[in-house]
Amino acid sequence: MKTRDYGPLLAELAEAYALYSPKSKALNQRAMRFQVDGGSHALRLIDPFPPRIVAAQGAWLKDEDGHDLLDFWQGHFANILGHNPEVITSVLAQSLGSGWGLQSGFTDRLQIETAEILCRQTGAEKVRFTTSGSLATMYAILLSRAFTGRNLVIKVGGGWHGAQPWALKGIGFHAGAGDGFQEVESDGVPVSITDQVIVTSFSEPDRLRDHFREYGDRVACFIVEPFLGAGGFAPATRQYLQTARELTHQYGAVLIFDEVISGFRFHAGSVGVLYGVQSDLTTFGKIIGGGMPVSAVAGRADIMSLVGRSAGHRVRFSGGTYSAHPASLLAAKTLMSYLVDHEAEIYPHLGELGARVRQLMVAAFLEEGIYARCTGYDDEVLPGSSMFMLHFPYEEDAQLKRPEDWLNPRVCDITLGHKVMDQALLLEDVFMLRSHGAISTAHTEEDLDFLGEACRRVARRIKPYL
Repeated sequence: MKTRDYGPLLAELAEAYALYSPKSKALNQRAMRFQVDGGSHALRLIDPFPPRIVAAQGAWLKDEDGHDLLDFWQGHFANILGHNPEVITSVLAQSLGSGWGLQSGFTDRLQIETAEILCRQTGAEKVRFTTSGSLATMYAILLSRAFTGRNLVIKVGGGWHGAQPWALKGIGFHAGAGDGFQEVESDGVPVSITDQVIVTSFSEPDRLRDHFREYGDRVACFIVEPFLGAGGFAPATRQYLQTARELTHQYGAVLIFDEVISGFRFHAGSVGVLYGVQSDLTTFGKIIGGGMPVSAVAGRADIMSLVGRSAGHRVRFSGGTYSAHPASLLAAKTLMSYLVDHEAEIYPHLGELGARVRQLMVAAFLEEGIYARCTGYDDEVLPGSSMFMLHFPYEEDAQLKRPEDWLNPRVCDITLGHKVMDQALLLEDVFMLRSHGAISTAHTEEDLDFLGEACRRVARRIKPYL
């Protein structure tokens, strides 16, 4: 592993940003008095301080200091139409103006209509809504354990399934920890739970077979992202997901697809449909909410029935006070209906922009002699990827095929990709988190040109420190 000292550069960037954004700096200092680290979501609290946003429209944000920021974070990748699209905001405004939209605590027609769309587009038989991806994956695992009467959970190293007990193992790569993905990422999680989590490798069917061969009759479920999210933005191979389906059938385990990121990102439905692999349960979030807090667990009726009266409410998937919130379900129904109706025009366009942004970012750094590589490409199964993650391998011919490669600090310059880039791009009026992002329909060719020029200036700024 090469050693690069970015201390002087990071100090230079922090000083420049403090001068560039004094109002955001002052608000951050104020926030630190009352909030842990100055906010309520750790990922957003970037160094030296995050921009404080006052407006968001389409592809752009405006911060407290009056800067217009080109945004590729897009609400944690939830805003496939960009920030505050009129197709959603106009419907919400009309509903709130007519006296409907805040919490009622009752059921309504919207829940039925939204559930019908989700089931029709994904092949699920039943669905229950909740409010976050973390809750959805937790409930899916609870259902699997109850349905099978087993305890073990298999997940992928580098796979992020939210901040819930069965998901907090094997997220970050730790070079000194065997294969790198065996550590628990949070204190407070009982060892009795983490010992029941088996970490396998992404898109390696032989490794998955080995794990089922060893633990199969004790496995409750295998949870996997068909398109790996935070772990690297990469599609699973068809063989891998077909193997997962075969093994879970063979051993009587539940197959869970976590599509909180990928659901409705590649077409107006689930990624599983494109692979021709029907999971037993699928979790959705982000895009399906239309910018509002909606997530869902959807799947086989016999498994989902465990939350209902007929099974004596064996699984307490009660939902929570704000589950199926009226305004949230209105946004969800509106957005999913829009994506279904405009599928043929939206997704090919997103794919074209995604391909261009990956190419231009890599080219900007290569022009300055900085090795760069993108993941997030589409393949024969998942056409038109609108997602990208930029990596900086130390060697030009480095093989980047799996999380164990691009998250390994011996292979890729993690500090450059995860810290330097965030700060350097902010000074160019571009917001990107840890060198990854997603295209929305609101992004334009001109926006991508703006990004390309920003990356060239960043590359020139970084080059002397390599």
